[in-house]
Amino acid sequence: MIDWSNVFAESLSYREFLDSHANQSQRERWDAMHARFALTPAQKGLLNAFTRRMPVICLAGAWCGDCINQCPVFEHLAQAAPVIELRFLDREALPAVREELMINGGARVPVVVFLSEDWQEVSRYGERTLSIYRKLAADQLGPSCPTGLVPPTDEALATITAEWLAEFERAHLVLRLSPRLRSKHGD
Repeated sequence: MIDWSNVFAESLSYREFLDSHANQSQRERWDAMHARFALTPAQKGLLNAFTRRMPVICLAGAWCGDCINQCPVFEHLAQAAPVIELRFLDREALPAVREELMINGGARVPVVVFLSEDWQEVSRYGERTLSIYRKLAADQLGPSCPTGLVPPTDEALATITAEWLAEFERAHLVLRLSPRLRSKHGD
């Protein structure tokens, strides 16, 4: 069984992760995507209303296109919700974690693990949102051919933001409605 508190302690902030694992070209791509993501006032308001401490670990790879196209939004979500404590772990750093978080038999990234304040796993989600899978299916399963790595459109970024925000909100509501945590906090 994974001790998530130890994994969290070995994980890095967004900037530390990029400083440690991204080469110059990768860092430029991450920075460019980070600049393209934006939260609406309603999304910021929702996140600012989060009240329960929520450590979040993202298993990622600085080299990974899916990570580049999605993980920067996590930093925006965490900045808007002071109770979200976001950390990144390189996929190769802890093999036991990589194995634990495999999806369909593969070591995929990004995979996000949502935790309670006392390191209980609340939820995990990855590696692509539904809208990304729908796009891939349209490109690869239908008559059209994929064109390669193309950055998502602004509309796609808004959808990715909304889908990931829904996962963060879901995890927060699990924490807020937890009888164990409500008893502990008297709420």
